[in-house]
Amino acid sequence: MTVPWRRQGRTEHLVLPGVLTAEQAAETVAGILAVQREDGAIPWFRGHHLDPWDHTEAAMALDAAGEHDAAARAYEWLARHQNEDGSWYAAYHDGEADRPTDRGRESNFCAYPAVGVWHHYLATGDDVFLDRMWPSVRAAIGFVLRLQLPGGQIGWKREAPEDGGAAVGDALLTGSSSVYHALRCALAIAEEREEPQPDWELAAGALGHAVRRHPERFLDKSRYSMDWYYPVLGGAVTGEEARTRIDARWDAFVVPGLGVRCVLPNPWVTGGESCELALALWAVGESDRALEVLQSIRHLRAEGGMYWTGYVFEGERAVWPEELTTWTAGSLLLAVAALGGDEATTAVFGGERLPRGLEPECCR
Repeated sequence: MTVPWRRQGRTEHLVLPGVLTAEQAAETVAGILAVQREDGAIPWFRGHHLDPWDHTEAAMALDAAGEHDAAARAYEWLARHQNEDGSWYAAYHDGEADRPTDRGRESNFCAYPAVGVWHHYLATGDDVFLDRMWPSVRAAIGFVLRLQLPGGQIGWKREAPEDGGAAVGDALLTGSSSVYHALRCALAIAEEREEPQPDWELAAGALGHAVRRHPERFLDKSRYSMDWYYPVLGGAVTGEEARTRIDARWDAFVVPGLGVRCVLPNPWVTGGESCELALALWAVGESDRALEVLQSIRHLRAEGGMYWTGYVFEGERAVWPEELTTWTAGSLLLAVAALGGDEATTAVFGGERLPRGLEPECCR
């Protein structure tokens, strides 16, 4: 299949042996573009919902493929439909801003657009875009940090207004690790604009320390693979400590030739977790293993270039659920872009041009 939008050089870094050819990459990008609404919204698939985190992940994949105008429209959708308190709702039917289906406001969802905005800026150098998005990023980070708890961890949500709107006092390791990444990206944006945010630096330092050293401050979700690799993916755990963490549970979560389990002991591998693990592996210098993981999920690729969410590999083996999600395709493209050396993607997930040394002096 020849995809008409593809132009020379736009997908050369999205070619990875045993994972994607240039034509397959173009087909996958075209699949995401086909789901995106004219107003910029990117739902999971048409007729399903949009959540801010996965919307951002898909937009980042578009930037990695050179579709900068489409990505910018996705971020502008967020800016137009942000709540007054800086948040976004957890879900919107088919990306329709006036039809939220979950009016809870999750800290991780609200922080992640900062990662996408920084990624878009690094990909385009568009100062006007950064200026336009800065108020939205600043408001979102303000909302998230109002949920930070005394131990540094981030409460995972604020209830829907109709349920009282109270802050939930429990924190999730995966969510807080992702927020840590987002905070560093937000700080990079602030530095680029010469608007230092020392309170954000303190908050990020306390959060990173909690992720690295205080698992007891988070709900026990150790059955989920995300709690295993997200402290590495989010940049809180690095170097030899990160490699040791990955090795410790490799055999529990990685199913050779099939991908990464979502949750133990379920015999279910998922594309999103597999691609995120590959990104984490790349970030710690394990590109060979990252490539093997990405090659192992070729069986999830569907006709048309999109990817099934997951596969049940025992009993009645089957693709499940039967859905082709923009965020699964997006995570695959971002992992491939990192391994292919895309500058913006490697900077965002490798920590280049992100602040370091944020941990409190007493805890270093």
